[in-house]
Amino acid sequence: MRTLLALLLVFAASASAQDAWPSKNVRLIAAAAPGGNPDVLARMLAAKLSDAFGKPFVVENVPGAGGVVAAEQVARAAADGHTLMLGDSGAMAINVALNPKLSYNPLKDFALITALAAVPTVLVVHPGLPISSLQEFVNIAKTKQLAYGSAGNGSVHHLTMAVFLSRAGVDNMLHVPYKGGTALVAGLLGGEVQSGWSGIPNVASHIKSGKLRVLCISTARRSGSLPDVPTAAELGFAGFDIATVIGLQAPAGLPREIAARLQAAAAKALREPDTAERMGNLGMELRENGTEPYARFVREDLERYIGAVKTAGIKNE
Repeated sequence: MRTLLALLLVFAASASAQDAWPSKNVRLIAAAAPGGNPDVLARMLAAKLSDAFGKPFVVENVPGAGGVVAAEQVARAAADGHTLMLGDSGAMAINVALNPKLSYNPLKDFALITALAAVPTVLVVHPGLPISSLQEFVNIAKTKQLAYGSAGNGSVHHLTMAVFLSRAGVDNMLHVPYKGGTALVAGLLGGEVQSGWSGIPNVASHIKSGKLRVLCISTARRSGSLPDVPTAAELGFAGFDIATVIGLQAPAGLPREIAARLQAAAAKALREPDTAERMGNLGMELRENGTEPYARFVREDLERYIGAVKTAGIKNE
């Protein structure tokens, strides 16, 4: 009887703590520098969650190593719902694929609350390249060595191209890694490289002005911000679907009730007109899908990038 009473008291105390959550400010760690996609989305979400739960959600930028520094910090935090993270595929899949010796496992050390947004890339080429379609790009790349740029070795731009070239049967393109997406676009505009995958906001104005030509988008669905741009799948590359996905995470052990409340509040916030409009302007697509689907996606994303790292010939550290 005493044992049963003790268990009931523990359960009651736990339920009470969860009902009282949040009891203080919530740290919303953005695994990126100010201005990066996780940071921008975190600040949009923080204001909505603060209103929903009546406590401040304070955004804290923890950049470094493509999200790894933030992920390591969050994985060690208390699982009481007062430390959350907005991390993207860099922290949750790409860097894990690049370095399997990292101190955390995204599938074991985190409560994967929900996906929030996908950030697709588009394949653009310099207008000096005498092609107007994806198939013509593949054809010329098979007969003439072209250069493609990326935002860095092992970046999503690099790995997306590696997967695409493997699917297309092209094995002679030269990879030119730049230091970030802005430098990549400058290289494309200057004709230093003939092609590259880029985030939509970085190239949308150049596509409109004709300074760059867009061939396709990397996701399985077209983007609302560039509705006339076909997907790679539509153009013969069935199943091609690669994007950086930003999700909401917490340390492993987060009570399910808190995770469910966060997921519901985030879903509501992302569908509000002002948030949806700003996400669209930034080239983000809504990807809210709940805890179990997000966990399944992270597992598949990790497998996808492990394969991409192998395809790109990047040696694991």
